[in-house]
Amino acid sequence: MSSRAASKGWFVAALFAGLLLRAAFVLHLARFTGDTLLYGDLAYNMLAHHIFGFTEGNNIRSTLIRLPGYPLFLAFCFLLFGTANYIAVLWVQVAMDLATCALLGVLAGRLLGRRAALATVWLAALCPFTSHYSAIALAECGCLFAVALAFFSLERWMSAWRQDQRGLGWASLCGFALIFGILLRPDQALVAVAVVPAMLWLGLRKSETQWQGSLLRRALPAIAASLIIVLPLGLWASRNWRVYHVFQPLAPRYAIDPGESNPYGFQRWYRTWAFEFKSTLDIYWPYDGSLIDIKDLPPRAFDSAAQRDQTAAIFAQYNQESASTPPVDAAFARLAAERVHANPLRYYVVMPVARELDMWLRPRTELMKLPVDFWNVRAHPGASIAELAYATLNLAYLLLGVAGVFRWRKLHWSGHGTLAFAMLAFVILRCILLLTLDNSEPRYTLECFPVVILLAGLFFSGKEEPNTA
Repeated sequence: MSSRAASKGWFVAALFAGLLLRAAFVLHLARFTGDTLLYGDLAYNMLAHHIFGFTEGNNIRSTLIRLPGYPLFLAFCFLLFGTANYIAVLWVQVAMDLATCALLGVLAGRLLGRRAALATVWLAALCPFTSHYSAIALAECGCLFAVALAFFSLERWMSAWRQDQRGLGWASLCGFALIFGILLRPDQALVAVAVVPAMLWLGLRKSETQWQGSLLRRALPAIAASLIIVLPLGLWASRNWRVYHVFQPLAPRYAIDPGESNPYGFQRWYRTWAFEFKSTLDIYWPYDGSLIDIKDLPPRAFDSAAQRDQTAAIFAQYNQESASTPPVDAAFARLAAERVHANPLRYYVVMPVARELDMWLRPRTELMKLPVDFWNVRAHPGASIAELAYATLNLAYLLLGVAGVFRWRKLHWSGHGTLAFAMLAFVILRCILLLTLDNSEPRYTLECFPVVILLAGLFFSGKEEPNTA
């Protein structure tokens, strides 16, 4: 009993330490970015005008470029704590993030015992990369919670199923976790793509001596979770069809409403050379609204001096209005075609892989007041050392996660192979998706961190600890 009580004490201590860390971020490093105000505008218009849309002058324009999950979350917080009270929103996110830590710790304990539980909850509570996003009014904190809850409820359902119980309550909770994540960000659908087939697989391969039910009865938990996901998305899709006459059950890739133009030529040219987050800040985000400077382009953006002159001419044409126009986009498209034809391997393989590596391995300090070019040690030695320390810590989490996979496989993989498959499938699917993106943003890999932290915690499990499920 004393050992169990001590474990609970250390578990609570980890959550308290996590609270202190998140409180420091909220009090000293909170940020309310452009997307925060965009979400806040959607939330306010839902409350005040019952319209899902943006304020444009004295009018409200309906939109479908964002899913309704985070605006609904903000609207709920505004109702409770006052309109535009973003500080209150952050404290709600702190509680949500601590719940994420607790879920991961309990799940690790159910898989490989108390040592794994304690290691996981401490790794989660003190992870600065995930903690900082609880102090940012964006959807990431909710996404992390949704991922943790989905895999936690999946394991609970699997345990009930192995005991000849249908576990529809846990299957339904899993479905709610999945749709909660999807309504926050469309790429969260990848969690459902990994989890629901795992539920269906485990249900349909149940031996006849344990479950005598029909095929439909054995598939019922997966069907229940699927219906919980599909019904809200069906309502959202029907709204978009009614308003825009387009089929859009999630959100468009390029965040544009029907009828709006998109600079496809510029984006294709950008993918021929850009892979680091600095280019996202200097070129990708400012484009179509602000001036861009050819001096911010690295040498790899040009294959020859003539191409550099051609690029400079396009930049000068763009900067006359600081807006993407059809002639400018057409010029970028021709330049992109030239570069892709000259080196297709660079465009289709090298740059996508480099962007993904940048998202996984760079210092996760994008929310801090630190220079983006962390490699320029001579220009800012102190900041570069701090950022390199962050990069080392990030790499440590990733390596521990990889080691945790092999540790789990060595000890008690049997009985949880389907759960492990679902987790790894989610990470792999997300990596594949990230290969298709235009720009590098470290937060795009952050949603894998619940899995990374859980696996890292499993690495510290005891050699012969039994499963506590």
